[in-house]
Amino acid sequence: MRAVVQRVKQAAVSVDDKVVGAIGPGLVVLLGVRRGDSEAEAGWLAHKIANLRVFADEQGKMNLSALDVGGAALVVSQFTLYGNVRKGFRPSFTEAAPPEEAEPLVDFFVQCLREEGLTVETGVFRAMMLVEIHNDGPVTIVLEK
Repeated sequence: MRAVVQRVKQAAVSVDDKVVGAIGPGLVVLLGVRRGDSEAEAGWLAHKIANLRVFADEQGKMNLSALDVGGAALVVSQFTLYGNVRKGFRPSFTEAAPPEEAEPLVDFFVQCLREEGLTVETGVFRAMMLVEIHNDGPVTIVLEK
C-alpha cells in the first residue's frame, strides 16, 4: 500500500458536484492498493498515519499527531499512485490491485483509522472525484508498506 498524506487546513471531495466528504484541520490520505496487499499492510499504515507527528506543538516543532490535535482524515482511494511510467509516457497500472481486491482493503483501512480514534470522511470508490485540498505548510509525506 502507498499513501500520500497531506496536512491540511481543510479538504473536501465531490462527486457529480455534490460534496461527499469534508474535513477541517487534519490529514488527506490519497491511498493506493497494490496487487497482493493485505489487511496487515492496511492496519500498519492506518496506525502509522493516525500517529504521524506532523502538527506543530507549542514550540512550533512537528511533534503532534492528528489524534493529539483533534484532527480528522479524508481518505481518497487513488489507484493512480501505482502508475508506472518507466517506459514511454502513458502510465501502466498493472501494479495496482483490481477493484474487487482494492475496495475491501480501502474499507478496512478506513475502519482501522476510526478504531485509532480519528474521525474519517471518504471519497467514493471508483468514482470520478474532485478533491479540494488546502495543504498546510505545505506538509506532504509519502508512506509505503
